[in-house]
Amino acid sequence: MSLRAATIALLTGIALLPLDCGPSPAQGAIGQSATLGPSGLPLPRFVSLKSGRVNSRIGPGVSYPVDWMYLKSGLPMEIIQEYDNWRRVRDADGAEGWINQSLLSGKRTAIAAPWQRGKETTIDLLSEPRKDASKTAAIEPGAVGVIKECNGDWCRMAFAGHTGWLNQTLVWGAYPGETIKD
Repeated sequence: MSLRAATIALLTGIALLPLDCGPSPAQGAIGQSATLGPSGLPLPRFVSLKSGRVNSRIGPGVSYPVDWMYLKSGLPMEIIQEYDNWRRVRDADGAEGWINQSLLSGKRTAIAAPWQRGKETTIDLLSEPRKDASKTAAIEPGAVGVIKECNGDWCRMAFAGHTGWLNQTLVWGAYPGETIKD
């Protein structure tokens, strides 16, 4: 199920069974050296949606048609290209489009294992960054959380009032091996 379908399902309360699409190409991006975009910031990089209604266009400008509207603020997006004040982004399902930079935030969020949606499983949010730590909460695949920090192997995240650690391989919104400080 695409992130778009999941958003619609979340907003309408309809339960949909997703297809397993596997990890996105963004997960391997840390192995490549990042280049600097025209903004002086690295490409690719993760950001999040600032607003609850964000148009994704087929090109960098308001004269291009809207391809999709995202309806949930805080969704992580990967910026893969820059043109003037427009950013070409990729979502967790691999869909790409252009979004005005004013609708994007540097606040780091992530999706817990979106490739495991619909598998009737949960992901353990742990009290410490180690496999044998106690569980603080069970997170459904596809849940969006705020990244507090990542040490390259584990990310401390907050999901709906629960804070704990997830293995960084289960996070779409931080590159493997990336370190993040809040």
